[in-house]
Amino acid sequence: MAELWELSASEIARRVRSAEVSAVEVTKAHLDRLAVVNPRLNAVVQEFPDEALSEAAAVDRKIAQGQDPGPLCGVPVTTKVNVDQKGQATTNGLKLQKDLVAASDNPVVASLRKAGAVIVGRTNTPAFSLRWFTKNDLHGQTLNPRDASITPGGSSGGAAAAVASGICAVAHGTDIAGSVRYPAYACGLHGLRPSLGRVPAFNHSGSDRFIGAQLMAVSGPIARTIEDIGLSLMAMMTPDADDPWYTPSPLDQGGFEKRAALAVAPDGMATTEPVVAALEDAAARLRAAGWQVDPVECPPMQAAADINAMLWMAETQRTAAQMIEKEGDADAQFVFRRMTGHCGQIGLDGLMAALQERVTLIRKWERFLRRYPVLLCPVSGELPFPQQLDVRSEADFERVYAAQLTQRGLPTLGLPGLTVATGQVGTVPNGVQLIAGRFREDILLAAGADIEAAGPKPTVATPI
Repeated sequence: MAELWELSASEIARRVRSAEVSAVEVTKAHLDRLAVVNPRLNAVVQEFPDEALSEAAAVDRKIAQGQDPGPLCGVPVTTKVNVDQKGQATTNGLKLQKDLVAASDNPVVASLRKAGAVIVGRTNTPAFSLRWFTKNDLHGQTLNPRDASITPGGSSGGAAAAVASGICAVAHGTDIAGSVRYPAYACGLHGLRPSLGRVPAFNHSGSDRFIGAQLMAVSGPIARTIEDIGLSLMAMMTPDADDPWYTPSPLDQGGFEKRAALAVAPDGMATTEPVVAALEDAAARLRAAGWQVDPVECPPMQAAADINAMLWMAETQRTAAQMIEKEGDADAQFVFRRMTGHCGQIGLDGLMAALQERVTLIRKWERFLRRYPVLLCPVSGELPFPQQLDVRSEADFERVYAAQLTQRGLPTLGLPGLTVATGQVGTVPNGVQLIAGRFREDILLAAGADIEAAGPKPTVATPI
């Protein structure tokens, strides 16, 4: 019989709702699992077991009183340390923010609570959430539970490591350049970057962000099953007036043609043999499930990635350059210098031109996704990288940066993207990415479920 910490979120919610097991029992099991594996992984960097058990007891009381505790009733989840959680520090991996204790919940955290989820910890991120690796001078380095020699991804590396190791069933992550999709890929999980406006979010502990982050940064779930991705997305998309970008749009958008485009090398990006093999395997799984899959050229991805760099770094240069120097995190400083080198100084004319080109690109992509409701493409051009590869040398950084083309391009477009785990190459996870039109997460979930059903399922890993 499976341990409670091995169960999916959907199965936990079903058992808790039917009183087959209590939310307190489930929470204790996950807290015990955290105590066993987290010292080896450093995935969770803020713990509050008493609060978690209190939340679980509240779920059990609701069930005993005949009340609906919510779709995630009793499901252990984690939140990322770059979003506000009342009573906890929103560190974003920074010594400078170690005492920035939130007075209220970010809407995405509040939504998880309303859905009956039990928050069992807060997960690590690189300093400033700036890398595809997870290490900082405040909390330390997070390891990948499937293979400690490779990155757990970033910036939601702690979130993915927590799900992969059974600390939680669902983790909250954020994504402005792949920070949900890449950690899911690196840890052998599924991860959804929702459409812009789908999941409301806002940190009361800080000021409003500039236009780049407003247009590109979103929150989304990481989980071990596609069903859990859908369940947690429904929980996260609760309306909240604190986010003016929030758009009330139903998850079920109606029927669609089971037709997919396959692009193994968007804009000619270099893709290694294992990446291509995973894409071809996923295409075969879709065809077996009744999808038409056509190898095609997708709309421009490089131009979108260039705009991502410009908008993201324009904000970082304006608001965080001095903080990056003051924080003194050598890795963050190196990555910041390399990333700003890709966009230079951005003036008003450059900003306006980038925003204008963004609209043109979105139009091309939306037209393409009307013909092909889903695009199957790489998560990364390579398998998950060796730990700390991006800061070994300038050449290594450029290798990482180039391989992350689809990670960087998609946020510019405001479109949803889903990482689907497809298996492993030895101990190293592999997977594919699905992209759909805005607010068509339902198509991603349908295609993702068909790929998942025909291959090995993500399991809980115990770090050695």
